[in-house]
Amino acid sequence: MTILVTGSTGAVGSQVVQGLAEQGAQVRALARDTSKLKTSSSVQPVRGDMTDVASMRAALKGVDTLFLLNAVSPDEATQALLTLDLAREAGIWRIVYFSVFNVLIPDVPHFASKHLVERVIDAQALPATVLRPNYFMQNDLMARDALKAGVYPQPIGGVGVAMVDTRDVAEAAVSELLRRERAPHPLPRATIDLVGPDTLTGAEVAAIWSSTLGRDVRYGGDDLAAYEAQLGAMMPGWMAHDFRIMFRAFQRYGMIPGEDSRATLEGLLGHPLRSYRAFAQEAAANW
Repeated sequence: MTILVTGSTGAVGSQVVQGLAEQGAQVRALARDTSKLKTSSSVQPVRGDMTDVASMRAALKGVDTLFLLNAVSPDEATQALLTLDLAREAGIWRIVYFSVFNVLIPDVPHFASKHLVERVIDAQALPATVLRPNYFMQNDLMARDALKAGVYPQPIGGVGVAMVDTRDVAEAAVSELLRRERAPHPLPRATIDLVGPDTLTGAEVAAIWSSTLGRDVRYGGDDLAAYEAQLGAMMPGWMAHDFRIMFRAFQRYGMIPGEDSRATLEGLLGHPLRSYRAFAQEAAANW
């Protein structure tokens, strides 16, 4: 039995590969550059690209279970839909798809791509688990210099975001992959929200950093144009604007879990959810 992990060099995918290997699973790790992979006797690196049909056919051959994670990109929907179709062609009926929380927000480009993929999964009655992660706590590591200067710069607004630790995300993915891999037959469609234990506003996150760093940290505010300009110096313009639209949605709607989301995830993981405060304290200790 073999599990193919796409996006295997990223923040979540790399942890999923490691977690599966530690559980004794046979893993095929897909990457454009396999030199970035940490391999072991149970991890087979596979060079491939989700827009390269020939390489994906080869990667999917002999696979029983698929973890479909693809990064934010202009052709994200194309990558995912091609891979799903090739998985069906290869007879793979055990799938875990990595979507996004609040997937129904219509105007965030990478949310809309994932919503389309979810609709195809449902229309084709694919027996898949759809994971819907909230905003990653670890994204805030990029703000280290700003935080040291006394500003929390992420414009998440005042409604609230239930940020989640990527370690909890990866653990949930490993659990679902193994559940499907080890089942004697394809399991029913399922959806799991991946969230943190607290729903925090920008001001509340800044207060956590103030107490953690022992100095005043203020919330940088909701100026999305200024934030897009800052991002534009670090990434392509289309991506910076995509993230601007995403944070606009955070400010309007928040990213607030349903009543049972946290209990469901804790039951799956078997331990309490990691908190933002604990994440901040761990990060600060390493700075």
